[in-house]
Amino acid sequence: MNKKRILILLAFTAAVGGIFISQSRGEKEALDMKKTKTLIVYYSRTGNTKVVAELIQDKVGGDLAQIETKQERPSNYREEVSQNEREQNEAVLPELKTAIPDFESYDRIFIGAPTWNMALPQAVITFMDRHDFTGKTVIPFNTNGGYGAGSSFEQIRTGAKGARTLEGFSSGRRQRNGWRLAGY
Repeated sequence: MNKKRILILLAFTAAVGGIFISQSRGEKEALDMKKTKTLIVYYSRTGNTKVVAELIQDKVGGDLAQIETKQERPSNYREEVSQNEREQNEAVLPELKTAIPDFESYDRIFIGAPTWNMALPQAVITFMDRHDFTGKTVIPFNTNGGYGAGSSFEQIRTGAKGARTLEGFSSGRRQRNGWRLAGY
């Protein structure tokens, strides 16, 4: 394991571990990770969010699922972000090829995505719109170029209807502790 990956792992171990250790919000049931079935669902264009999702899986276990659209996305990053901005402005929900047939069996769901146009990619909105989150615990996570999560955590809080949404965590290019994700 290279030094960069070790630093990432340590940082996310602290961040993810802190979610389950903190009892300031009375989250005692979140401490008992053995009794919950976990899904880590993510949208990743450059691979950064995927790295974070894999680190979460290493720490807490669970199943990974990548959100993918039916329609092929532009191969150029800036073109895809521009397409997503148009989808946001027109409230377009792209069709997904990702299917999670046993979604109802999961108790705890991590939802992760990059920040685009200071919001979630529309594919993540589609994912939340297509699933019933009633009674589930949702933990948002975000990757960004250093400008923060934007409205993505609030979008997850309102989009995962019926869920108890915990405080999310974010990883940006200019983190204070100096570590960075793959691709930066």
